[in-house]
Amino acid sequence: MAAKDSSYPSVNGERIPIWIFFKDLRLVFKMDELGLEIARMAFPAALALTADPVASLIDSAFIGHIGPVELAAVGISIALFNQVSRVAIFPLLSVTTSFVAEEDTTGRASPQVQENELLEEGSIANEEKEELIPQNASSEAAYKTKSLDSSFSISKIKDKKCIPSASSALVLGAILGLIQAAFLISGAKRLLKFMGISPDSPMLELAQQYLRLRSLGAPAVVLSLAMQGVFRGFKDTKTPLYATLAGDVTNIMLDPILMFVFHLGVTGAAIAHVISQYLISTILLWRLMEQVEILPPSIKHLPFSRFLKNGFLLLMRVIAVTFCVTLAASLAAQQSSTSMAAFQVCLQVWLATSLLADGLAVAGQAILASAFAKDDHDRAAAAASRVLQV
Repeated sequence: MAAKDSSYPSVNGERIPIWIFFKDLRLVFKMDELGLEIARMAFPAALALTADPVASLIDSAFIGHIGPVELAAVGISIALFNQVSRVAIFPLLSVTTSFVAEEDTTGRASPQVQENELLEEGSIANEEKEELIPQNASSEAAYKTKSLDSSFSISKIKDKKCIPSASSALVLGAILGLIQAAFLISGAKRLLKFMGISPDSPMLELAQQYLRLRSLGAPAVVLSLAMQGVFRGFKDTKTPLYATLAGDVTNIMLDPILMFVFHLGVTGAAIAHVISQYLISTILLWRLMEQVEILPPSIKHLPFSRFLKNGFLLLMRVIAVTFCVTLAASLAAQQSSTSMAAFQVCLQVWLATSLLADGLAVAGQAILASAFAKDDHDRAAAAASRVLQV
């Protein structure tokens, strides 16, 4: 008890929260079991989070060859699209990772207990059979036992995880994606004017065209990020990375073809992005269906109220974070197309570098949820301390 008190200094009997930054500081870069788990999750997650801004930066480079007006129009459209997307996505994404990690951790114990019970029952049954069956039939009994064991192992392999939070995330993601698409497509012109583009600006028509086309991919964007939250809950950050890379490479390859070969310009850039997002969603859904039972036995099993309650608490934080970027984009758009074009390039560079730290947040979130599900508070404290120190 004394050791625990010494590791957490207190004042008047209350622990000092900031001390978590200094707890076991010498172990911050140690590649022990916890350090390896954080690294295995954080590195692919950071690459996946960085891949999209890098692809957008390459998009901006291609569009910049058309002209500064086109680049500015795309920049203000992307800023508006991202603002609406983050409001819809990030609360859902954050709670999905925690809920799935918790359910996956608590669900692992049940199959293990059932398997042990089946093995115990099987051993008792075999002992009884050995007493009743004559010795000359032992080979036949062994064959039957072996066939039963093999059939049991096959059925176990074919079983999928039943994670209600995963199904809930997909349903909510599909609904939010459709709402976002309808909102942006129907209100594109009014929203762009609200962002500061004047009616006589040459950016307005191009931005409106790009925003409406890109909004067609909103359901795929929200669904793919919801599925990424599910995989993160499974502590699998490699699958989202591979899917994201496949989509971004497709986007980069289609950009010059559609923009310059088919002379579609800004429209081609939007089409390439939409195709890439649906490709990412298809890959993730295919991989997820191999592991999880997507359709629950009943809609009553889906914890929608839990999602809405916890997601709403994160909504205000997301709005506050993204409001500053949106306001800056609006002010840049009011200056000139050149200012907006410069802002777009700087924004993508900033996003590509700033999202590297989010990989640690992904790892910490999944590990903390699993630790709390096991009531392992020591591991939760160690994981939080290690992630914050790194």
